[in-house]
Amino acid sequence: MDLREYSEQDALGLAGLVRSGEVTPKQLAELMLEGVEKVNSKINAVIQTYPDRLASLNHSKTTGPFAGVPFLLKDLGPPEQGKLQEKGSRLTIGFVARRDSFLTTRFRDTGLSFLGRTAVPEFGTASTTETTLLGPTRNPWNLNTMTGGSSGGAAAAVASGILPVASASDGGGSIRIPASCCGLVGLKPSRGRITQGPDQSEGHGGLGQSFVVSRSVRDSAVMLDAVSQPVMGDPFIIVQPERPYSQEVGAPVGRLRIAWTTKSWKPDSPVHPEVARLVETTALECERIGQDVREATPVFDYESYLFAFSSIFAYGFDVYLDHLSAVMQRPISGETIEPVNLSQYKYAKALTSKDMAKTNDVLNRFRRTFGQFFQDYEILMTPTLSLPPGPIGRYTTEREDLDYVGYIRMTDDLNMHMPAANITGLPAISLPLGQSNSGLPMGVQFISRFGDEALLIRLASALEKSMPWRDRVPPIHVSN
Repeated sequence: MDLREYSEQDALGLAGLVRSGEVTPKQLAELMLEGVEKVNSKINAVIQTYPDRLASLNHSKTTGPFAGVPFLLKDLGPPEQGKLQEKGSRLTIGFVARRDSFLTTRFRDTGLSFLGRTAVPEFGTASTTETTLLGPTRNPWNLNTMTGGSSGGAAAAVASGILPVASASDGGGSIRIPASCCGLVGLKPSRGRITQGPDQSEGHGGLGQSFVVSRSVRDSAVMLDAVSQPVMGDPFIIVQPERPYSQEVGAPVGRLRIAWTTKSWKPDSPVHPEVARLVETTALECERIGQDVREATPVFDYESYLFAFSSIFAYGFDVYLDHLSAVMQRPISGETIEPVNLSQYKYAKALTSKDMAKTNDVLNRFRRTFGQFFQDYEILMTPTLSLPPGPIGRYTTEREDLDYVGYIRMTDDLNMHMPAANITGLPAISLPLGQSNSGLPMGVQFISRFGDEALLIRLASALEKSMPWRDRVPPIHVSN
């Protein structure tokens, strides 16, 4: 097997070759490392590899749905005991994880081979993956373009063919934004679907979920089966699926009530015409395959939303950084923290109980608005990003001309349709259904009712067949 053959397979395809004896886990790991050597100097997606693990792969188990498949962990989120997790920050250079998370263990139990770490923006707060510590991660479709954040390193690595699936997480769009920028499948599960334990109950006040980015719907479906079992001690356990998610791939979709919109939820910030046309084309395709499709959107007050999201996203950030500062014995200052994140730290310090009470009230009304909307519809289709992927430097938290709230207001021009699924806890998926006139990937987002990832997977699988994307390969790719 060479790099071209390797990169043509999704994760389940590679695992099938391992089980049949056509290739070994060690050979796959060597191909991944060869891919890193070939393209990573251009895209800066992989920040560390573990070649010392090659020898042990001669004796690794070949059980589990992803047996022998190379895997990279995002440099924040589920940690691996004894390995660096520096979170993209000068404050945490040298930080070592003290134990595995439950999700790390679940990933390992699928048979994946952990072989390194991917780049992240500082503490995962940005819509792009660019840091003072390590520089920008670049999009394999255009090296002057952002990969999205915060899972931009993972997305660039998967898009460039280094590996077929990688660890990702999403507190305000951080799986779906990079998936859209890089032309991948990005599923954010329902709140509570995947355990955050043992060291967290819920990330970002309930906004965050960890999962993966992938190139195929079936990889995401099988991975969700493998890692979504609840754990005693989780804050709540949501309804479990009636059957494995893998059985939803290719299953009949039925006739769904799908609402679609190309309207921005931020006043005076229109959706780019190319993005709007893609959503409209997708709506027509959904209608063609038998869906009941109508133009409609939830309506809410943007300024109230901005206050509440800014508060809940920042809540506890000061405590988190103070803890890391004490552990690393480094001060919190402009020498260790990027300007926008330093502003977020100060914003979090200034939050009052009155602010949080108001925040909870606004978020409750926001959730009820969406809950009422989903009484009439089973799917809400929106742009993933309102604009095609932007240039390096525009959305970085290294900017000195924006404070924390100003940064969120600015990035809402790009990703206004993202945080709603985090606030409501609803599952959402971005699919790479189109490209801009300049050849950059563009995603379409689908949100479904709480706990109904199965419906998303059925619809995504149907669109993967009718609007395929697997034959699109970026200019920077291990096969080139």
